[in-house]
Amino acid sequence: MNLPTAQPKANNSWNFPKLSLPEFLNFNKDKSLDRRISLGEKILVAADNSLEKEAGVENFKAGQYEAAIAQFSASLQTNRNDPETSIYLNNAIAGSSGNFVKIVASVPIGGNVNVAKEILRGVAQYQREVNRGKSIQGKLLQVTIANDDNNPEIAKKLAYKFAADSSILAVVGHNSSDVSLAVAPTYQKAGLVMISPTSISRNLSGVGSYIFRTVPSSRKIADALAKHAVTSARKNRIALCTDSKAQASISFKEDFTEAIYAEDGQIARTVCDFSASDFNPSEIISKAISDGANALLLSPSVEKLNQAIEIIRSNNGRLALFGNHSMYSFDVLKQGQTEANGLVLSVFWHSSEGKNISFSGDAKKLWGGSGSWRTAMAYDATKAIATGLNAGLRRDQLQKTLSGERFAVNGATGAVRFLPSGDRKGNGLLVKVLPGKVSGAGYDFVSLKP
Repeated sequence: MNLPTAQPKANNSWNFPKLSLPEFLNFNKDKSLDRRISLGEKILVAADNSLEKEAGVENFKAGQYEAAIAQFSASLQTNRNDPETSIYLNNAIAGSSGNFVKIVASVPIGGNVNVAKEILRGVAQYQREVNRGKSIQGKLLQVTIANDDNNPEIAKKLAYKFAADSSILAVVGHNSSDVSLAVAPTYQKAGLVMISPTSISRNLSGVGSYIFRTVPSSRKIADALAKHAVTSARKNRIALCTDSKAQASISFKEDFTEAIYAEDGQIARTVCDFSASDFNPSEIISKAISDGANALLLSPSVEKLNQAIEIIRSNNGRLALFGNHSMYSFDVLKQGQTEANGLVLSVFWHSSEGKNISFSGDAKKLWGGSGSWRTAMAYDATKAIATGLNAGLRRDQLQKTLSGERFAVNGATGAVRFLPSGDRKGNGLLVKVLPGKVSGAGYDFVSLKP
């Protein structure tokens, strides 16, 4: 199917993708997509179900917004940490007003529900701010939640559906770089802004004028980690563990390798692939040491985080450990424990940085904690979209505003500005696993000041 580049007509309607009759019939027969999309009429995160939430969904489906508001509010009293219900509550508030704009949040509920919820918390947090006073040109904000499973083929079908829906003005998503790269052409050709809060692959840079992200590119975070490894930690020969089936992991490996050589370090010959059928953590550590490595970089995809934790346990302090952004997870603290002590990661945000005190404070009130980096980046993506829509409520106007040299918004992670490539303007920062009491696991990610 061919998607023309969308341009606004004089009447502000759009040229949307056209399908042949067989394609049209097949597309509309695919009811599986409907099961993946909800404005509030169905529950996608079944793990956070409740009787009140079920009742709220039925009320929302029937257009009984006041009743839905009451039920969703009651459900949040029981489980305040449920971002899906928070979004549905605010969608009902917007629906009852009859005056709103709509965006999509596409997340991997069926691929990694915890990652999906972290992203949805950021979206929900800023949606709440809009619907409780800030507004967008006097309008409230509705958010359609979509479950793409971190699956490129599913996401491409969803992207086509979003592109063809003129009521959708932007997309917060997607999670994995593989998915974002797969859907970018669809959004670009249809003229629909996509802002990924978590995709770092270098291949996303400059892929299209409608494609943005609130994380810096992988090169920025790789540079910070490589410089620390060689100059501060004095580890000059590093073995690499990456996922050959994940674009973000491959991209980080390439950027880190270039950065290490730029710092006069070396990369050990050790072959370590999280996706290999013969993956063996203990053998990898032994092989790296025999290859002369004095440190090990762990750059898994989200799906391979457990394998990376297995390596941490097998290492037993023999090699210094470094990691990419996927390692910035509570699971590393909880499961790694003593073996993870000293692990250094290059990331984008830490709650102690204090760049937006109100974000962290509100996150604690809403979710019971200061939020994760995914929550912070999704908050920034949603805020950037809302701020851009205040300058114009058409898709092309939003793109023009976000691309402007003067565009800037104060997000959870500081100023949000976009480079001409669509990348976030900014650098990586370092965190280190050390004993602590904040996370509840006995260890915390502590910010390393330069």
